[in-house]
Amino acid sequence: FYRHLPALALGFLALAGASVHAQTAAATNAAPTYLNDIQPLFLGKCSRCHNDQSSFLPNWENYAAAYQDRKEIKWRVWDAWKAKYYKQSMPAGNCPECQTITEADRALIRDWVDTGALFGTVATGKASSKDERIQFGKRLFTTMCATCHQVAGQGVANKYPPLAGSDFLNADKKEAIRVLLHGRQGEIVVNGKSYNNNMPSFPLSDEDIANALTY
Repeated sequence: FYRHLPALALGFLALAGASVHAQTAAATNAAPTYLNDIQPLFLGKCSRCHNDQSSFLPNWENYAAAYQDRKEIKWRVWDAWKAKYYKQSMPAGNCPECQTITEADRALIRDWVDTGALFGTVATGKASSKDERIQFGKRLFTTMCATCHQVAGQGVANKYPPLAGSDFLNADKKEAIRVLLHGRQGEIVVNGKSYNNNMPSFPLSDEDIANALTY
């Protein structure tokens, strides 16, 4: 069969094999990967603009698009932030994402690009206790949710509802799960105050949702 493939196709297969090998080797050295490290950051810090609903900006919730833009992402997130690149740094402006992204977050994105922008695999370990589930949930919340709902879950007045002590969140567990799975639009009343904003849906596993809501 391979005798009949054009030379270009054979070259592509060789490159693909080398790429897989490089990803495996780099993963052994604990290089950051898209699935485990970068996608949660993009969902929390970038997806307001870079999502599948945007007509003008690339969707970085999609690995192929993020990989294609990897160098520009690094330049904007790290180099421009360090005043070493001529374009505006990202996240842009005075948005919640810009206020909450940390230097460690930026360095992680930089290191991901520098080590080959690996796709990786999803960690499949499950929490073996409630305490462990809470720790996993805390990491997920801090990365993806705290941008809007704040680190302590207190929310932002008139913009993002509180999660800590939320009568809405505690009233119906199934509704809380549906919101995490499918997002939510429109007015909501939490602890007697009205909020009208959009919450996107996130590609979370059942385990992720259990961890986040337990936390």
